[in-house]
Amino acid sequence: MNDKNNCQHKKMSLGACMLKRIFDVICSLGGLIVTSPAFLIIYFFIKREDGGPAIFKQERVGYGGLPFTLYKFRSMNVMSEADGKPALCQKNDMRLTKVGNFLRVHHLDELPQLWNVLKGDMSFVGPRPERKYFVDQIRAINPDYELLYQLRPGLFSPATLYNGYTDTMEKMLERLRMDLKYLRERSLWLDLKIIILTVSSIISGKKF
Repeated sequence: MNDKNNCQHKKMSLGACMLKRIFDVICSLGGLIVTSPAFLIIYFFIKREDGGPAIFKQERVGYGGLPFTLYKFRSMNVMSEADGKPALCQKNDMRLTKVGNFLRVHHLDELPQLWNVLKGDMSFVGPRPERKYFVDQIRAINPDYELLYQLRPGLFSPATLYNGYTDTMEKMLERLRMDLKYLRERSLWLDLKIIILTVSSIISGKKF
């Protein structure tokens, strides 16, 4: 689907959609430049801890229901899913490395997703992207998940802000409810509000 039709389905004007994308490009590029020293420091500590790859790549379902590669700093040991079965990160997950646990608590593992935003795979605000394995389970319970394909996945989302990370199917379904609410009500002002509240929460050390 093209951007024009996509914007109409989301009850957001073409001009607003263009402004949202311009904001994404400028801020993600600026963010990558400003945080580049942090990238080098984080890369060093991850490599020093266990010698494994610093960047973790994983396929997620995104805009239009199409797969894309999501980038993160690796926070788990390299054998975290050695059996090939996807598993959600749990509280006090033993698969987390010491450096990875710090990165996850402070949301620094998400920094490489600025590249996803710059590329257009994601936006600053939108539903958090999920793996197909879990998308299929959610859709089996609530097919309305497919409505989210109208949106680019987001680095920030109201669901993450108010519902936290999802580690159970119940929380996934609650996240879906909140994402669908965002789909119905989205606006540039709402996006700005979510960004400000999320950044403020991260700076203040809020756990979510």
